Amino acid sequence: MDYTTLGRTGLEVSVAGLGCGGFSRLGLGTGGDEAGAITIIRQAIEHGVNLFDSAAAYGTEAVLGKAIKSVARDRVVICTKAPFSWSSGRADPAGIVASLDASLRQLDIEYIDVYQLHGVPPSNYAHALDHLAPVLLRERDKGKFRFLGITETAPHDLQHETLHRAAQDKVWDVAMVGFSMMHQNARERVFPLTRANRVGTLLMFAVRNIFSQPGRLQATLRELAAEGQVAASLAESDDPLGFLIHDGGASSVVDACYRYVRHEKGVDVVLFGTGSPAHLKTNIDSLLKPPLPEADHRKLGELLGHLVGVGLDAPHLSNPRPKS
Repeated sequence: MDYTTLGRTGLEVSVAGLGCGGFSRLGLGTGGDEAGAITIIRQAIEHGVNLFDSAAAYGTEAVLGKAIKSVARDRVVICTKAPFSWSSGRADPAGIVASLDASLRQLDIEYIDVYQLHGVPPSNYAHALDHLAPVLLRERDKGKFRFLGITETAPHDLQHETLHRAAQDKVWDVAMVGFSMMHQNARERVFPLTRANRVGTLLMFAVRNIFSQPGRLQATLRELAAEGQVAASLAESDDPLGFLIHDGGASSVVDACYRYVRHEKGVDVVLFGTGSPAHLKTNIDSLLKPPLPEADHRKLGELLGHLVGVGLDAPHLSNPRPKS
């Protein structure tokens, strides 16, 4: 495993971070059970992963807490998020303390490393900054968590307005940002600011259904070509990104996706989710490979660099509960 420092937090974190939400939710979202989810987490630790990202909305905090019981607390970096309701701009700020305490109980740990506001839209950012952050920082000073983070609502904030502001406000230690081959504008809108202000970054949406589901990429590119957003040649091919796969290049499109984002300046940790031990290993392997060849990287910029918001499909979460 490769490790890096998460911004100004000083935390030494694995460049590959296991996301406990997404479509798979450690396998719980695809028919798996709690025992299988615990196995995935423990196998990730064996592979050197030390950063785990959960949320109240995922229903995986308790599973994560059980999985890390056999590990020294200082060997893992635990990130979780407040319920979505606290990002609405209407909730009583005092109530967020109860949500933080609930996460601590679910995880069954004495402190959280990074506590994040979840999916804050631009229209509610001022509320988060002026009303929620001060309350949370008082709880931080009591030892309940170590660093404060914020996540954008990527499919509904295509220009990264929330993080463009948050990266400059010196309140947030960590930011979670959407960035992929089909949504590259964080390169201009977010990363220069997070780097300048030493805000740690957790990357989401590196691989979504557009890359992992057969036929989805081709169908999307045909639609984009019909709208004049990409070259017609991409719509005419059954393997539009096949140029990435060659000796010395990527082994698959998914491999290319992970390597593309992993080596972007400003990216600290790339989050990935899975319920499969085999996928766990291949995802980590991809994130530890060298950057894509420069010619391939440049071609991706030429073909797709202007796209915004493509492939940002998000799961619908409704208080999921793991099966025991």
